[in-house]
Amino acid sequence: MPTARPSASSDATLARLYARPGFLLRRAHQISAAVFEDECGALGLTPAQFGALTVLKAHPGLAQAGLARALGFDKVTVLRVLRGLEARGLVARGAKAADRRHVAVSLTADGLALLRQAQRPAEKAYRRLMAPLTAEQQAQLLDLLQRLTGELEDQARASFVPPAG
Repeated sequence: MPTARPSASSDATLARLYARPGFLLRRAHQISAAVFEDECGALGLTPAQFGALTVLKAHPGLAQAGLARALGFDKVTVLRVLRGLEARGLVARGAKAADRRHVAVSLTADGLALLRQAQRPAEKAYRRLMAPLTAEQQAQLLDLLQRLTGELEDQARASFVPPAG
């Protein structure tokens, strides 16, 4: 039995779907993660783990909830990321001295060493991701993404609050 050929209206419907910002942003994120993991695969590091290690280097002893906000992650996601890093001996978690209800997170020496090792491949991944764009287009893309996320921040599922200082 022959298969039905898609109609012009179904082609148009798909074209509208594939041109939606949400579809394109999700696809760009998938590609970004794949490029990062390709470059950092030998280190066994995901983009989320790299982000967590980077924030913790800048803010040692940051509360787990603060780390979640600094990355725009929900509590479950940051916990999953931290458990993986902790299992590898890259971070240590413990009660904050000032407030035992809050969990403080710090890089271990191994975590700091891995983060240093990841800098070059992470930068290579960034350059690969941005390579299809001219320098002007790269700046424009980053500006537009910052504007989009800044203007719609209040609608995010998890808040993004960079750590102070």
